[in-house]
Amino acid sequence: MAETTVPVAPVTRTLKKHRSLFMDIVVRLATEKPMGTIGGVIVVLFLGVGVLADLLAPYGIIDTNMRAVLLPPSGQYILGTDQLGRDLLSRIIYGARISMFVGLGAAALDAVLATIIGIISGYFGGKVDLVIQRLVDSVIVFPNMFFYLSVMALIGPGLIQVILVLGILSGIGSSRLVRSTVMAARNNVYIEASRSIGSSNIRTLLRHVLPNVFAPIIIIFTLAMGGAIIAEASLSFLGMGIPPPTPSWGGMLSGAGRRYMLQAPWLVIWPGLALSLVVYGINMLGDAMRDLLDPRLRGGVGGLGEYGVRKAMRALEKRQSRVK
Repeated sequence: MAETTVPVAPVTRTLKKHRSLFMDIVVRLATEKPMGTIGGVIVVLFLGVGVLADLLAPYGIIDTNMRAVLLPPSGQYILGTDQLGRDLLSRIIYGARISMFVGLGAAALDAVLATIIGIISGYFGGKVDLVIQRLVDSVIVFPNMFFYLSVMALIGPGLIQVILVLGILSGIGSSRLVRSTVMAARNNVYIEASRSIGSSNIRTLLRHVLPNVFAPIIIIFTLAMGGAIIAEASLSFLGMGIPPPTPSWGGMLSGAGRRYMLQAPWLVIWPGLALSLVVYGINMLGDAMRDLLDPRLRGGVGGLGEYGVRKAMRALEKRQSRVK
């Protein structure tokens, strides 16, 4: 009896288009963390208001009208005016630009400095780690506001000074989080394999260690942004932050707001509401990002998440195909 062979159609594999890391985080944030999504919308809204302040503000920063002093909210002045007849809505809009600029600048400086200090201290260990951590201890042992006020008293108030002080001092303390992540990752097999093939420390840090601290960096950035805005408002309230006539929410609460609080309560209500809303949004976004990216928390999948798993699987498939 002759054997018959049945032709088999070649198997073709259709490649599914995968999401990028950024889109993967955005989709998971929208589907799993609704409060984080609301916080992200608030942050984006205030960021857009700050960028488009020149177009959105009905009046200029220093436009005064002595005939409209301390007017309550009305059709012409939606949020009222201050003691110099300046439109409160316009100053709050321009204050959003200042607050977001301070928050983003200080948070970026915080994350960069924390990454550099944390990676060096955690990777090399030994005496290097000992010296760096004792210096970090000497900074974080004091209350943050004490350090902020002391340094600002030495260098003077100003926008750039506030960003530098908040970013540097906060970054030193945040380096502890990056250091702990690096110390957990430096004993992995791929780190030892990189060293065994003769890779330099710089290459090992950039190619293998830095991607593993990506999640803590995002968490540091988002949480530090809200803290920087609050700290700037506190410094401006105490007269050590951004000097007038530059509109700052903390300065608005301190100056006319405190002086005319009973006579014109809207001078305190609207800047305080804007400050509370933007910090609430940043904190909600930061907490959601921490839950999504931190592998130590339930639901967290690490710095790369599903994107990292797919990337590792594709790399493994390529390696297997080369062996065949």
